[in-house]
Amino acid sequence: RALRVLEAGLPAELYDALAALRDGWAELAQDLALGTLSRQPGLPEDIRGRLQALLVPDSTRAAELRAECAQGFEGIVRRLWPQLQVVVVGTVRGGERLFCDALRRADCEGLPVYCPFYQAGGALLGVSLWPEEPTPRFLLCPDWAFCEFLPCPAEEEEEQQTVLLGELWEGREYSLVLTAQPGEYRCRAGEVLRVAGFHKQCPVVEPMRRESQALSVRGESIPEERFCQSLSRAVGMWPGARLVDYVCVESTLLGASSGACAPHYEVFVELRGLRDLSEGQRHKLDHCLQEDFPIYKSFRFKGSIGPLRLHLVGAGAFARLREALGCPVPMPRVLREERLLAVIQGTVIS
Repeated sequence: RALRVLEAGLPAELYDALAALRDGWAELAQDLALGTLSRQPGLPEDIRGRLQALLVPDSTRAAELRAECAQGFEGIVRRLWPQLQVVVVGTVRGGERLFCDALRRADCEGLPVYCPFYQAGGALLGVSLWPEEPTPRFLLCPDWAFCEFLPCPAEEEEEQQTVLLGELWEGREYSLVLTAQPGEYRCRAGEVLRVAGFHKQCPVVEPMRRESQALSVRGESIPEERFCQSLSRAVGMWPGARLVDYVCVESTLLGASSGACAPHYEVFVELRGLRDLSEGQRHKLDHCLQEDFPIYKSFRFKGSIGPLRLHLVGAGAFARLREALGCPVPMPRVLREERLLAVIQGTVIS
């Protein structure tokens, strides 16, 4: 009950853990009351035995758990741990912000979700001094690693020159070039940052996207986070719907199962509050993309990109996908791994 900080590597991991609490709180309370650990699929017996040795019966805490969960799960985190002050996550990029927003709205209502450090390419680069802000911003620390920056978009010249910390402009985007430690290779980290301002003389940056996470069936190059914005705008036009998670796949990855039309986007979404979509509602996403990306609209008009196909997936499909990935890094929402598509396709509703 005296817990003050709740920590997870990724917001999705905490979201999945709280989803498991919602689904299995009665069994959890029983284990807590008896001081036992019931057998779970996939949990090796030796690990179960070591965990079992740490448990003692706690009927009082089990009764508290039952009482709070029986009331529902809005704000459940603060009700179970009344002294909790903050939720700390290791990284927040792209689609992971969906889970931060979901946690703030429901289970972790009233608590700041704080990402303290910015890491890229295995190096620690910056620290957040603003834990209460919903969008993470990081103060770059000059002596933690050697950073250079390529302005985005690339200028029309054969060999673009990098700039250093003191040459950054507020409001501009840059691609990060990193030398993590003396003697290590200098390389592009694949990160795009936006300079959000300055703290005294040091730049404050907001991670925008991974350069590799972009949709491009005809060279249109739609970044992951901007596709997410268009999708969120479309979901806002579906009454009662809330976006839980999504994955977008270029149709060429699906082979014959994507149909015989022109290359297009296959979008898999998990929603709450809405069980089916009309054809008009499905068209909203394609319409939003055309409004937000003129190049996509041009390709759609010419017919070189076909209309996107939108699929609803069953509850928990993406949790199983994250389990298949092992969550070593934030799960890509622009998916290019064929072996993982079966996890999603097996739970498609429509």
